[in-house]
Amino acid sequence: MKPFSLNIKGRLVTFCRPAVMAIINVTPDSFYAGSRSLTPGLVEERVRTAVAEGADMIDVGAYSSRPGADDVSADEEIRRLASGLEAVRKAAPDIPISVDTFRADVARWCVTESGADIINDISGGTLDDRMFETVASLRVPYILMHMRGTPSTMQSLTDYPDGVTTGVMSELAPKVERLALMGVSDVIVDPGFGFAKTLEQNYRLLRDLEIFERFGLPLLVGVSRKSMVTRLLGVSAAEALNATTVINTLALERGASILRVHDVKAAREAVDIITCLNEV
Repeated sequence: MKPFSLNIKGRLVTFCRPAVMAIINVTPDSFYAGSRSLTPGLVEERVRTAVAEGADMIDVGAYSSRPGADDVSADEEIRRLASGLEAVRKAAPDIPISVDTFRADVARWCVTESGADIINDISGGTLDDRMFETVASLRVPYILMHMRGTPSTMQSLTDYPDGVTTGVMSELAPKVERLALMGVSDVIVDPGFGFAKTLEQNYRLLRDLEIFERFGLPLLVGVSRKSMVTRLLGVSAAEALNATTVINTLALERGASILRVHDVKAAREAVDIITCLNEV
């Protein structure tokens, strides 16, 4: 991993080693029950624990993207995020906060009214065609993830004639170029593990992860307790920490800049080990 910097509302934050992004879900139906934080008090507790364990960023989500999840209106998403973001700021006033949303209006509200610093868009701009212009006008870092379709249709859209890695690269490349032309200077690329990918394709993508260095942008990897672990090993999400850590370590060896995780301590230990290995 090469060091990278993000402009967080005029403050240049530099990361000389891979960053750990802690997941906080203010939803009742996230696929991993251990990530659900439904009250401000519980959010504060989880955030303080995450920071103590070494989190560099907090990612707050209020819309579950798992297949079959209930639809959530924009108003309800904002209501949940308002409470969650306030609790995060109370617990950790200085930590960069990312908001996991695909809606441009929600993104704008979170940045202008609730102090969010980064927008994390699972759809890479495909579910709201105003997202790119919104991020450009807000001048905030943007996590560009690869996905096809919607959370309910994505697993029927896994045909990549030239291979999954080539397909993902070719679909992200024009978006990276468009964002650059629009003046979005801080783009983070996420290949979208588990989104419009079969089990085998997820592991091919992991194997080829170094190819994404061609973008010259920070690379985010989010595999925490996902089905690429549980389906392969026949375990539940609650039993998937060890395998998640293995995959995170492999991702770090292949150039991951940010690990988005439910379990901060394990991810931080993986980062520390890989960092030490590269420095001795």
